[in-house]
Amino acid sequence: MNLFLLKSLLLVGVNYKFKGVKHDKSERPVIIISNHQSMFDIPPIIWYFRKFHPKFIAKEELGRGVPGISYNLRHGGSVMIDRGNRLSAMKAIVTIGRYINETFRSVVIFPEGTRSVDGRVKEWKYGGLITLFKTSPDAKIIPVTIDGSWKILKNKGWPVPFGFTVTCTAHPALDIDHSDVPQFIERLKQIVEAPLTT
Repeated sequence: MNLFLLKSLLLVGVNYKFKGVKHDKSERPVIIISNHQSMFDIPPIIWYFRKFHPKFIAKEELGRGVPGISYNLRHGGSVMIDRGNRLSAMKAIVTIGRYINETFRSVVIFPEGTRSVDGRVKEWKYGGLITLFKTSPDAKIIPVTIDGSWKILKNKGWPVPFGFTVTCTAHPALDIDHSDVPQFIERLKQIVEAPLTT
């Protein structure tokens, strides 16, 4: 389904380009950390990292009304959070952290918490990352940069601008630096932001 979603955008001249490091599956949990430009960030991450069976930390509104995506979020092992209920959100993140520990699968988190409408990275929220790092301390961290998907929805879905490329860059994996987590998160943010052309 996710490959079909990517290829269907070719009808309006939108192409996805994957670059960077190709990661192999290992017996470790994985946390994929990406900037967030639109709902069209999700299919390329699922497709590119399909060996890792990526699950998502998504806002609860996405669990209903979005064809294909809502069903997969509800039934595919992802967790949905109420952004207005911090305690409930943290419990959900702990649940998914324990899940990837047990299964050596992956979870995707967008630290901005919401998508950027113009491609510029919003301020990162550290709470979810810190909770994941504590729950899954041996996880491998893979930073990812999505560049250009915000253009797909810049006219609120219609018309879709014709003829551009969305670039997805997978960076080298990192181990969590537990000695200085805020500084480590700032380093991840710099890695994710560096390739952006917006």
